[in-house]
Formats: sequence, structure tokens, C-alpha cells
Amino acid sequence: MRGQGLPGGPFEDVRPLAGGTQNTMVRFRRGGRDYVLRRGPSRLRARTNDVLRREARVLAALDGTDVPAPRLIAACPDESVMGGAVFYLMTLVEGFNASVTLPRPHAGDASVRHEMGLNAARAAAALGAVDHEAVGLGDFGRPAGFLERQVSRWLSELDSYGALDGYPGPDIPGLDDVARRLEERRPTRWRPGILHGDYHLANLMYSPDGPGVAAIVDWEMCTIGDPLLDLGWLLATWPDRADECAALAGPLGEAGGLPTADELADAYAERADAVTGRDLDSLPWYGALACFKLGILLEGTNARAFAGKAPRDTGDLLHWITLDLFRRAQTFLDS
Repeated sequence: MRGQGLPGGPFEDVRPLAGGTQNTMVRFRRGGRDYVLRRGPSRLRARTNDVLRREARVLAALDGTDVPAPRLIAACPDESVMGGAVFYLMTLVEGFNASVTLPRPHAGDASVRHEMGLNAARAAAALGAVDHEAVGLGDFGRPAGFLERQVSRWLSELDSYGALDGYPGPDIPGLDDVARRLEERRPTRWRPGILHGDYHLANLMYSPDGPGVAAIVDWEMCTIGDPLLDLGWLLATWPDRADECAALAGPLGEAGGLPTADELADAYAERADAVTGRDLDSLPWYGALACFKLGILLEGTNARAFAGKAPRDTGDLLHWITLDLFRRAQTFLDS
């Protein structure tokens, strides 16, 4: 911090922040300024440091845009400084996660919750509107062939679970049908942009005073791809029905009063049409692809549960959510 010219003095109000299971976050105050430190877990995984470097780069690139996100203060890519861990400092965001808690006035006002939903779509549109090359992310991903490799990439991921002892293989009705129709109906025209990659309510922080999105968080899956997949991911996990996916939205989903999927698409389109010219005609395809990807990701925990590497009840729950996601995928493709 001294090397970066940041204020000195004692470290005050030091405490861990909850949220996420992959990395460690600690907030503190020093020299009259609040900070959040983010680093990998105590036992670093193979790609943790590379992921943290990418996150820091994205947050730095978003500075100066209107995308609601923490702002990067300083990053340390040198692994020798903190016992092998890359880390960075970012601004503290005052807000709450609506999948964990729902304070007033949000809990008592359906109109506030409705606007919270619309603002989730608008925040995704703001991210999709950023010119990734203009902010220095032209070499951040591999947009060429991005949509073409999605289905095969995730089918390979599903196949890899077969290496886990005891896993009998995927029992997912509609798997082959969804994969086939995704390949057959893949959009042929799209515009690359910044893709958060895990865009749902649990990765949004809301303002404590109203329905605004205070920050999009957890950028570890960010890349350059098709930003419409973020909207598809939001729709795939949206708690607009009494089904297993509603569990992903927590208190906000239980409280109700949220906009419909069509209203979310309209809110996104207000920005997309005016700024980026993105075509939402293929939106059901993106919703189906998001269901396909997320379902396969969650099935991985079910496979690990068969191998004794995850709790059996957790594996059962996520498998049921996977089945619901594939039902949703078929509904998207039928629409």
C-alpha cells in the first residue's frame, strides 16, 4: 500500500466479508479510507491466481463506465508478497444481497421489488454496452467461435464427471434434445462484448435505500463473449414460478412482486437498442443455453456427491434444480 501511495496508519475495523465460497474477502479501514481486500482461499487452487489477475483487470477496465461494480484501487500480481497469493484492493460497496436478506423498504413494497428486477436487467445491459476494445480488453477472451463451441464444451464437461467413482452418469431427461436444438438454432450474427458469465441475483448487491443495483460482484467467470448470454442467465434463474429454481433467489424470490421475463427483456432492450443495437429475437435460445450450462455445472456437484466428495443432500438438491433447468430449456426452445 505504501508503494502505491495509499494513505498510511493503523489498520482499523478489520473483518471478513461473507459471500461466495471460492475466495477470501476482508474489509478494513486505513488512513480514513475503506477498502476490501480480495484473494484466493487459504489453500490456493491451480488457477486461482490467474483468475484474480483477470478480475482485477476487468474492474480496472470498468472504471469510468456506468456499470455498477466495485472499483479497483490497487492490485498486486506478485505472488511472493502474500505467501503465494495474488490479491487486490477494491472499493467498499454499501449494499445487500437480496438472495440472502431483504431489508425494508424492499421487503414491504412490491413496487420496489419490481423495480429491483428491472434494474437487474438494466445493469446487464450497461455491461453489454461497454466497448471492450476501447477499455483495453481487446485481448481478454476468444470471441471468435464463442457460440459455436458452447454446446460441445459443456457436453465435454459433463462427460468428465464419469471419472468420479460411483457416478452412474447423467440422468437428465431432455439432455440430448436440448443439445441438438441448441446446435440447430444457434444465432449466426452477434456482437462480442464483456460477458460476466454468472449473472444472477446472488451476484448482485442492491442499494440499502432503494431498488438500484449497487454493484455486480464475483467476476471470476468474466470473458469476452456474447453479452446476451448474461440476460439469458438471468432469465434461466429468474424466480417467476414456484419451482426448484426459485430457491436460487432466496428472500427476494419468496417475497414476489417481481417483473416477468418479458418485462426483463424489455428493460434490457431499452439500453441495448439505443446503444448497442443488439438483436433480442433469439433471446429464448440464450435462455436455453444458460439453462444447459448451469444445469451441467450443478450436476458436477451431484457427481461429486456420488463419489463422496460432496454432501449427498446437496447433490440431490442441485440435481433436482438441474432437472428443472432442462425443463426450462425445453420451454425456451419451444417458445
